[in-house]
Amino acid sequence: MQMQMISTAALDVHGPKVVFTIPGIDWKITETVVVGWILIAVFWILCIFLTRNLKKKPETKRQIIAEMLVKSVNNMVRQNMGERYMKYAPYIAMLISYAAVGSLVSLLGLRSITADVNTTITWGVLTFILMIYEKIRKNGFLGYLKGYTQPVAVITPINIISEVATPVSMAFRLFGNIAGGMVITGILYYALASLSSILHLSFAIGPFAINVFQVGIPAVLSVYFDLFTGCIQAYIFATLTMVNVAQD
Repeated sequence: MQMQMISTAALDVHGPKVVFTIPGIDWKITETVVVGWILIAVFWILCIFLTRNLKKKPETKRQIIAEMLVKSVNNMVRQNMGERYMKYAPYIAMLISYAAVGSLVSLLGLRSITADVNTTITWGVLTFILMIYEKIRKNGFLGYLKGYTQPVAVITPINIISEVATPVSMAFRLFGNIAGGMVITGILYYALASLSSILHLSFAIGPFAINVFQVGIPAVLSVYFDLFTGCIQAYIFATLTMVNVAQD
């Protein structure tokens, strides 16, 4: 007996879609940029809300939450970088918040900005610039160049490669984990649709198709790939940034 199957859409794995193009200069604005703008606006509004009418002694839950967040970031920077690097606390707070929320937006049906390699490479370049700046500030420009010849001059090329590889590896670690989770979830979602069709558990209700095995299981996966992995990878990226910038 020939098994009849309800056709399922082909699995489509692609990069961020172009939302619109700025006329005249032909700049393509992708989902990553649009979601990034939304997050900037959300963080801006949140900062205004949390820091409005602050008192010397906290009197509202809003101020208590704000102070807890600031204290947590300050403690993290102090432990990983030391007291003299406290000036980087606002940057680290922005980095870990933007990376975490930028990954978690997939729970709302938006594309994670960290699933775009352009985002993570940009953060990696910023980390690299801060690394170079701190080394030159502490050792001077000539001292910085001399550092590449330590402990012996013959390994200078290896030291240069190691320096450049640090932010690159950071960027691809974050991108790979988030994008990989997104691809795995997409493959499994497609496989569940096919399994539902094979077992005749796919139903059409008007213009909508319901696959039984797609109900519930993808949500459980999102808890791991989106919530758990997104937060952990944001924390790891911020920690590596602090360690690399503060290294002697």
